[in-house]
Amino acid sequence: MSPASPEPGAPPVYAATDGAAYDWFLGRWTARLAVPFVDFAALPAGGPVLEIGCGTGSLARQLRARWPERPVVGVDLSMAYISHARAQPGGAIQYAVADAQRLCLPDATFAGALAQLVLNFVPDAEAAAREARRVVRPGGTVAATVWDFRGGLVYQRLFWDTASGLEPSAGKARDRLFSTPLATPEGLADLWRRCGLAEVATGSLTIRMDYASFDDYWRPLLGGQGPVGTYVNGLAPDRQALVQERVRAAYLAGGPDGPRSMTATAWAVRGIAL
Repeated sequence: MSPASPEPGAPPVYAATDGAAYDWFLGRWTARLAVPFVDFAALPAGGPVLEIGCGTGSLARQLRARWPERPVVGVDLSMAYISHARAQPGGAIQYAVADAQRLCLPDATFAGALAQLVLNFVPDAEAAAREARRVVRPGGTVAATVWDFRGGLVYQRLFWDTASGLEPSAGKARDRLFSTPLATPEGLADLWRRCGLAEVATGSLTIRMDYASFDDYWRPLLGGQGPVGTYVNGLAPDRQALVQERVRAAYLAGGPDGPRSMTATAWAVRGIAL
């Protein structure tokens, strides 16, 4: 039996139930992505910064490391992720549970608002973008980044394309995840302009995901985080074993088990609040 899919047209569902599992699955890579993303965002010289959808705090900690004197606030809908973020070292960062679509924050409070790898999972991404603009001061920066699922995220293509040859439900889940318009530079730029942001600019950010072995690639998926984790854990044991076997063959690609370094590219957008 294959896992059920969300309604057609709905944003992909992101299971966010375990901060430690998320860090093993993706947090180690979001920490890498945060470095070029902060460079791309080109924040104003001073003032507090907000991270929307902060997860376990990778980007918030990078902001704090860059500018120890700047107040940094991170908000996320998952209490599990916020609790994990609060337990990490990295300076005095204020974390809170909050819905990106309805931020309980005053207008024009922050010098910048950043959202890393979250907007495509928000039911109303435009509401979230408008909230980000609302809480940023005139002249401040609003920036976001989303994985280039279609062409730039090797670890996900390896899994989904392999699983889709075995399970029709995998193809449907892949297509829902990969077809979001926010996973394109045009979709992000259009959203920013609709929300009234000025000087909209886009770019691409590439990191490498370095896995020690197939086990290092596969076991984090079993933590149940995100669409991939939800899908894998929803498979019947015999089907999960088959998918694992075929994905392992794709990972090995005819070579011995061991390290693999995979590229991961995200699209990014920034704009200025008026």
